[in-house]
Amino acid sequence: MFFRLGVRSVSIDDICREMGISKKTFYVYFESKDALIEQMLQANLDYMAGKMEELVAMKDFRQLVRVFIKRQEAEKNDVRRVPQLVYDLKKYYPRQFADFQIQCFETQKKYIMQYLEQGVAQGLVRANLNIELTAVLFAKIHNDAIRDFEVIEAHNHNMHQLAHTAMDVFVRGVLSEEGMKLFQSE
Repeated sequence: MFFRLGVRSVSIDDICREMGISKKTFYVYFESKDALIEQMLQANLDYMAGKMEELVAMKDFRQLVRVFIKRQEAEKNDVRRVPQLVYDLKKYYPRQFADFQIQCFETQKKYIMQYLEQGVAQGLVRANLNIELTAVLFAKIHNDAIRDFEVIEAHNHNMHQLAHTAMDVFVRGVLSEEGMKLFQSE
């Protein structure tokens, strides 16, 4: 319901009616709507981290890049890619959204660094790359663009286009000559 309608327009009564539970039952699990919002954001963060962990576990940078690109196009349920939900979170739940953005940034930075280190070890990422700074830069750009999606939409683009273009720029910017040949052959 939050993804379809936004956070603000969904009441606890709406949630209980949709789930077929009483408000009393709702309050057994959540002390407030704020607590539910925090749980939803944490679940989204855990999901994102799990998907990123799966990529790191592949240990093959070539396969990692292929899968990551496919996932970028397929994943539409990232909380930060649903404009109405982002708008509501920023406006009505700014503390929770800010905390979520910080956690997303740190999670992305951690995994991007691991991806790049794997790529360097396999000769597909430039050895002279400043891995930490590159991870900080990409995670920051990604998070800022998603947080301020109105700018993207004002230029007649959408979040899917942003994710695809950001990935293309990132991949092309970090690959070694060998990695670029592989990427272009895909």
